[in-house]
Amino acid sequence: MPSSYIFADPRLNKLDGFKVELDEQRERADIILGRPPYNVVSMPQRDQLRLTFETLDEDPRVRVIVLRAEGEHFSSGGNIGGFMEASPEHVSKLAWNIAAPARCAKPVIVANRGYCFGVGFELSLACDFRIASETTQYALPEQKLGQIPGSGGSARLQKMVGITRTKDIVMRSKRISAKQALEWGIATECVPDFELEKATDQLVDELRTFSPLAQRTAKKLLNDTEDSTLAIAIELEGHCYSRLRQSDDFKEGVEAFNAKRPPKFAGR
Repeated sequence: MPSSYIFADPRLNKLDGFKVELDEQRERADIILGRPPYNVVSMPQRDQLRLTFETLDEDPRVRVIVLRAEGEHFSSGGNIGGFMEASPEHVSKLAWNIAAPARCAKPVIVANRGYCFGVGFELSLACDFRIASETTQYALPEQKLGQIPGSGGSARLQKMVGITRTKDIVMRSKRISAKQALEWGIATECVPDFELEKATDQLVDELRTFSPLAQRTAKKLLNDTEDSTLAIAIELEGHCYSRLRQSDDFKEGVEAFNAKRPPKFAGR
């Protein structure tokens, strides 16, 4: 059964707007936004979320991280008043904090339902897998406030769907449905609302069957080569393949394949 995660870092003694659960048996940690009904993300919460991802990334008990929320909405976005109160230096760190799921070496799944706006969308875009309930609506509504996305939203979205669709979403503060997000390659899966938790559980269990070392390598390689030329990407892929060739996990994978048995990967 999941239990509350115990942090050693005193900065995480009192979490602002979220909680963390650990299920050691399933090698899973859940970061749960807990300020319903709209799960507005505060300025201090952004710093804590970054620290939380960094902590879970170093925890050997955790193989997969899940980001989800209480209630019918993932998040309507950030605390608007907080932007006016924060210093320019603090605001300049917003994108770094929200990029924490992408920097995390372990697979990160986000389960979206209902409103997924502003920083809620940007945080989801930084995850590896986005499972969307059919109720999900994605949006970057900052234009309505006389602003632009400030935590990586427009940049990440443009990489995924191109400049034309990104302009349509950002410059018109346009909402897109879960179905459209799936068709455009934003969402990994789109499922009925009542199946969101089940689909998330299934993906966690699937990811746990693979080598942790190969998963970390694949994630870093794909992130690092996103902006590179094809020649450089192929070169780096070859180097990563060569390093994994020497791993215990690869040896175990080959032996398990030949013996027609499930592999037992150790992450080495």
